[in-house]
Amino acid sequence: MTTLATLILELSLTRIFSVIFHYHLAFLAVSIALFGLGAGGVLSYLVGGPKQTVFQRLGILSTANAVAVLGSLMFLLSRNTDAGNLTLAAVYFASALPFVISGTIVALAINETVERIDKVYFFDLIGAAGGCLLLVPFLNSLGGPNTVIAAGVLFAAAGAIWFHMAGRIQGRAGAVLVALALTSLVIINFKNPIVEIQFAKGQKLPKESFTKWNSFSRIALVPEKGWIVIDADASTGIPHYDYDNLTADEKFGLLTSGPALPYRLRPGSKTLIIGAGGGFDVARALASGSKDITAVEINPIIANTIMQKQFPQLSNYLYTKRPEVRLVVEDGRAFVRRSNEKYQVIQATLVDTWASTAAGAFALTENNLYTTDAFYDYLTHLTDDGILAFTRWGFEPPRESLRLISLAREALNRLGEKETWRHVIVARENTQQLAGWGATDTVIISRKPMNPATAAPKISLAVGNAQLQQIYFPGLPFPSTFSEYLAAEDVQKFYDQYPYDITPVDDNKPFFFYTVQPRDVLKFLSSAGRDSADFKINRAVPVLFGLVGISIVATLIVIALPPLLLGTRLPTERGLRRYLLYFVAIGVGYILIQIALIQKFVLFLGHPVYALTVIIFSMLVSSGLGSYFSRHLIGGSRERWLRVLFLVAGLVVVLAFVTGPITGYGVGWPRWVKLPLSALLIAPAGFFMGMPFPTGLGYLEKRHAPSVRWAWSLNAAASVMGSAVSMFAALYLGLLQTLLVGAGMYLVAGAILALEPKSAPVAGE
Repeated sequence: MTTLATLILELSLTRIFSVIFHYHLAFLAVSIALFGLGAGGVLSYLVGGPKQTVFQRLGILSTANAVAVLGSLMFLLSRNTDAGNLTLAAVYFASALPFVISGTIVALAINETVERIDKVYFFDLIGAAGGCLLLVPFLNSLGGPNTVIAAGVLFAAAGAIWFHMAGRIQGRAGAVLVALALTSLVIINFKNPIVEIQFAKGQKLPKESFTKWNSFSRIALVPEKGWIVIDADASTGIPHYDYDNLTADEKFGLLTSGPALPYRLRPGSKTLIIGAGGGFDVARALASGSKDITAVEINPIIANTIMQKQFPQLSNYLYTKRPEVRLVVEDGRAFVRRSNEKYQVIQATLVDTWASTAAGAFALTENNLYTTDAFYDYLTHLTDDGILAFTRWGFEPPRESLRLISLAREALNRLGEKETWRHVIVARENTQQLAGWGATDTVIISRKPMNPATAAPKISLAVGNAQLQQIYFPGLPFPSTFSEYLAAEDVQKFYDQYPYDITPVDDNKPFFFYTVQPRDVLKFLSSAGRDSADFKINRAVPVLFGLVGISIVATLIVIALPPLLLGTRLPTERGLRRYLLYFVAIGVGYILIQIALIQKFVLFLGHPVYALTVIIFSMLVSSGLGSYFSRHLIGGSRERWLRVLFLVAGLVVVLAFVTGPITGYGVGWPRWVKLPLSALLIAPAGFFMGMPFPTGLGYLEKRHAPSVRWAWSLNAAASVMGSAVSMFAALYLGLLQTLLVGAGMYLVAGAILALEPKSAPVAGE
């Protein structure tokens, strides 16, 4: 129950951080949890006294943690300023308190039963796996703050069990009262929110007529503005028209914008809209005369709850009573991959939410909609006269819109189309707002090359009618950055010299939004306007640097705890310091592999939340089983132990190379096939990954028991740093390479073990 509650608390905090601060800070919750668990492992040596049984100590800690969870949540929700360094530091350590107590509980329990660490570690991991299963239904049914409070209920319930085992009736009654009080708070808070988010991104939330959480996001309806707001930040508008009797002014309004350009070029087209949201792109297609519109929206609260069930009248029943419109609740890329149809227009308008999912802590904001592989999928689903239309934020010099063309260039080359310049149209809206918010670029990619002589007059007329600025199309007489790029003979040289990173990204490195060159991160921090869309999008990378800095401080604190609090210095016995690096290696390796697998399975499973749940659950269960059988399979054999470490490395390498082809081929398979297949792919490596830690800890207990506390600290510190390193590795190396680095860490652990003296006893002997 303790590890179950801990995992629910950790992952629900990623959602709350995404709303209160920014989606980039969801990563912070992972670092906080790992720091707290590591620090608690060391503090466990200072808890309690000779008059208390271990069960009584555990009961006191668990019950206190239930109260600490509520206090930590209240502190978090009271932050009414944007996330500066001082605010981040305060949030970090206040939020860490429940994890410190939880780490103390787990360490105490394991310390009392270290001779059977294989069995205890099994229940540790199985409990955490249960947290994975409960997270999504808790978020969907209770919401973010109530899910955190529910974790407190579980801690209090665990406290009652510990007190029962200690024979302390009063303690048990107190723990039960705390659990009942928190349960009552959840019920009251569900009906009449008391403990709820009031401030987000440093601003008080506007008046909302409807709010609902799920594992994707927090969705709110602001009827005065006609907006659906995602995580108190991104929004999608709801159109309200009589689509059978549109006036000339209404039709003109709908077809006078950047996102309307594809319908100026292909009126009445068969259309696929990715990220349909409140339905404005659908309304534009209807205004152009389209009779076959497929609208794909990933968030069921938007698509089902708001647009079809509770508030369909706001859009004049756009998704329920229009025979021309078919709504599909699914990831857009997965839908395209499994579709056998071809379209004249495929459109995606500003499809990104700046909102972390429950997996946002691991996945940053990679978006599989914007990769060379995705563009290949789109282009192969277009008719010969079909066009692909993407609207992104406009900047000068261009970034996102130019990177869209770099993606198209790679995809078109795969299709045998070598003259990208003949396939591209770029038009800009609200040019006067380039320095701040509002300017958008609509990029059109045609499936077949356009003839400049015949196409240019038609394109010019369509762009003019939509009241847009002409930026690029074949035959355009004046130069631009787009024409320079498309005319470049040495494309790589253009990429290297361009002030922003607009190189094409693929499914192995799907980080489309981060366009700051690595060499310019510090310059960007000092020069970018904080009120611009560019800063908001690109701030993730410098924020990640800042979070790594906080993680380093937290890591140093964890490492410093044994000597500061326990008077323990690093052991001087020959070879022991080297052996402690074993726990660093497996700590970094495990989390690198886990995070990279989550990211690799996002496309296959259709959403980060499914990847999070399936991958972590599968790894925890299989690793738990590996721990359970580790004593039987390894016994007292150092040779078997070494084989397990090398086997883990080999299985991860195989996994790195087979997951891409399998998941890419099977994107369109039904979810009931994909979920068990994902678990089966991961289970072999996960099973053997569960053996090195309990085996190593048991060995250390026999060789030098006082060093066990150092093993706890170093393993936790390695996990804190590993979570940050994994993001850099994924961003700058790629997901496959991150998996290979994780496999390499198990080889390092094997090399360390191989240097251990032969005379030292292995756990199980």
